[in-house]
Order: sequence, then C-alpha cells, then structure tokens
Amino acid sequence: MNKKLVAALSGGAALLLALTGCSSDNSKKLDDWAKSFCDPAQAPFKQIQDANAAMQTADTGNTDSTKVQQTDSKAFGQISQAYAALAASLDKAGAPPSDGGADAQKNAVKELNSLSTGYAALKKQVDGLDTSDKLKFADGLRNLSDGINKLNAQSEQAFKKLEAGDVGKAMAKQKGCQNQGASGSPSAAPSKSA
Repeated sequence: MNKKLVAALSGGAALLLALTGCSSDNSKKLDDWAKSFCDPAQAPFKQIQDANAAMQTADTGNTDSTKVQQTDSKAFGQISQAYAALAASLDKAGAPPSDGGADAQKNAVKELNSLSTGYAALKKQVDGLDTSDKLKFADGLRNLSDGINKLNAQSEQAFKKLEAGDVGKAMAKQKGCQNQGASGSPSAAPSKSA
C-alpha cells in the first residue's frame, strides 16, 4: 500500500528530474543558465530521493501504522522543503535565454511552490490519520495518493514547457539535473532522449 503512495509521489519529482537526455548543444548562455539552476538543485533532488526511499522501506506490509505515519509525515515535510528550494533556485536562475523562457520559468516556479504547499498539506493530512485501525489508515493513505496524483497533473505542463528544446538539452548536461540512478527513487524515471 505504501509503495503505491511512493509511486504516486515519484511522478511530480520525475517531471522535474526527467531533464536528462543526449545533446550536443553548444550555447554557452544556455549552459551557464542551466548550471545556475542545476548546481543548487542537486541537494533538493537528493532530498526528494531520500524521502521517497525512506517511504519505500517504511512499510514491509507488517509495519506498525504509527511508524509508517511518522515516516511518511517526515518524508512529506522533506519533499515540501525540497520543492520550495527548487522553486527558489529556479527563481534565482531567472528566465532561460530562449523563446518563451520567461513564461516557462515563471510557470515552473509557481508550480514548484504549489507542490511545496501541496506536500505540506499532505503532511498535515497524514499526521491526522487514525493509526489505531489499520484499514482506516490504509484508506487514508489511498486518499493521500489521489491528492498526490492531482498535484502531479497540475505541474506537468509547466515542466514540459521549461524543459522543451535547447533549454532541456542544456539542463541535461548539468550534473545537478541528471539521473542519480537510485532504484525506486523519482530520479530513476526513464530519461528523455534527444
């Protein structure tokens, strides 16, 4: 049950982390912009990975509901902080030097902040779940999963626009935006190819 929740969680991060690909774009301005975002983004990406990994290992099927609740609550808090940090990094980097870059960047910052707020709300919701009844707790987690899917769907378009074309190719070359390759984490999502 908790693995379904993690899989849903992974979607939002995968949208942002699916910036990898293969490209030989030589635009120094784009590369400099991508570096200004991706270098500071590396730590929040890792924070999201670590939070997802903790949730995946928290529920073995026989784990106490209270322990699962505590793990998920902490993870949601970490993910909320990570998305806020990514929004700040992207805001500080400014608009990428490309057609439509300003709008795409502004929308992506807005969506990252929305994800941060959404995960903070999910943290409050998981904190309020009844852990004394395993079935009620499982139902509560299922409802959270629906909320996560809605958050991910809202943010998808802004990320697609931001990572389109040469901007996405420049970001793919930066270590901070590349797949980390940890199994089961959001950054283990399939990479894009150019």
